[in-house]
Amino acid sequence: MDSQTIYRRRWLILSVLIVGLLAIVIDNTVLNVALKTIAEPHGGLGASQSQLEWAINSYTLVFAGLLFTFGVIGDNIGRKRMLMIGLALFGIASLLSAYSRSPDQLILARAAMGLGGAAVMPQTLSIISNVFSPAERPRAIGLWAMAVGIGVATGPVLGGLLLDHFWWGSVFLINVPVTALGVLAVAFLVPESRNGETSRIDYIGVLLSIVGLVLLVYGIVQGGDADSWVHLDVLGPIAGGLAVLAVFAWYEARIAHPSLDVRLFRDRRLSASVGAIALAFFGMGGVFFFTSFYLQNVRGYSPLAAGLLTVPFAVGQLLASPRSAALVRRYGAKAAGAAGMFVMAAVIAGYAALGTATPIWVLAVLFGIQGAAIGVVMPAATAAVMDVLPRERAGAGSALTNTSRQVAVALSVAVLGSILAMFYRNALSPSLSALPEAARGAASSSITATQAVAQQLGTAGRSLLAPASDAFVHAMHITTLVAALIAFAGGFVVLRWMPGRPRPVREPAVADELAILGERSMAGTSDLEG
Repeated sequence: MDSQTIYRRRWLILSVLIVGLLAIVIDNTVLNVALKTIAEPHGGLGASQSQLEWAINSYTLVFAGLLFTFGVIGDNIGRKRMLMIGLALFGIASLLSAYSRSPDQLILARAAMGLGGAAVMPQTLSIISNVFSPAERPRAIGLWAMAVGIGVATGPVLGGLLLDHFWWGSVFLINVPVTALGVLAVAFLVPESRNGETSRIDYIGVLLSIVGLVLLVYGIVQGGDADSWVHLDVLGPIAGGLAVLAVFAWYEARIAHPSLDVRLFRDRRLSASVGAIALAFFGMGGVFFFTSFYLQNVRGYSPLAAGLLTVPFAVGQLLASPRSAALVRRYGAKAAGAAGMFVMAAVIAGYAALGTATPIWVLAVLFGIQGAAIGVVMPAATAAVMDVLPRERAGAGSALTNTSRQVAVALSVAVLGSILAMFYRNALSPSLSALPEAARGAASSSITATQAVAQQLGTAGRSLLAPASDAFVHAMHITTLVAALIAFAGGFVVLRWMPGRPRPVREPAVADELAILGERSMAGTSDLEG
């Protein structure tokens, strides 16, 4: 394809890239609304809370572990080819997810979806950089980021609409025609491009990172399922995961082409900025996980209504993100980032005020403010990362921010989900004393399981419904306070180490482009996405 043809088709090419990416973004936000339905024994898969956590984390961990590697592979074998492979794999894995017959099958299929998503994400931005001139590139990336924000907003609504009319697998099945058309459109419209120099792939580093994270998350999830965290089945995997991750960091610091350049963390300013991104998504991932059950199990809202109630989060994010650049220019990344973190911490603490009969507009307001806080933190922190790094390391900085975001979501769902499960079980135990031991164990695993047992018991089971809602709200309060304390700590870390005002040599146009780069990092609000 000659350069003139590429130039004429550049906006059409951007549209194709956006449509392919939207399938990934929408799917991850759709999953949050579908969690309750998937957990139901009749009409769903009867998944336990820990299995639901793995349905989210199997995708996130694979995505985070392979994101940088697939970027290198695309540079080597061709970005168009890698994009087509990623879309095809994502579509096939979505089909397998839709027709899963057990929670374990769904977890494996979701891991395969993470593989496809990791292959797609880096190629879209690389192709945009290749197709558009430097003058048009910020606008193209801005449209890309805006489309991602729209996907975050529409995903829960679309998921709720599908679940109101079809079975739970429909939320995955919608990806199949979109990705199939995407592969055809990419084949005919997108030009091939690759790097002139072949880069090495760090296979050992990728393997160590995934094994370490999976062991760590497995131990944390086991802690939520067990009666005590002081147990070999819990502490063993956690210790093993931390040991493998330590070996990973040691190895990555000593090779020429690491999958994740951990040497960059020697700069405390960069570490604080990346940490702010991670902590922002840590708070967001856990909140989206438990509010899905709060809305549908405790408050009785339909999947569609629950999806509509999450829209203020995306709206707040979309309204605040474009204004973050001006705040960074005027007050510096440190002030903007710390303010956003403290506001977010206060909002997360505010979820502890929710009860079984709290006016629902309170939750909508909290969602909106938290979305706006993330809309301020993410561009400010990303701009700080890019300000610390030399320009030739911008790619490494992007990899750091994306990886930290995905890992934070996985750890958030595991840690906060385990805390939620443990305190729910403890609070509900007195109300289950009259049940047989087998039914008692099944009913205490999650609020969905409790409600299912109550339904099987008929009239006698109705006495379990109110205690189950009260126990869940109690557990949610404790979980939110833990998340809020972590976010507050993040705010103080930002105040201590994040860079202050931007360097005076930066021009406003550059600051605007950095803000757009920050919006790019918010694409995984989706991982919530999942």
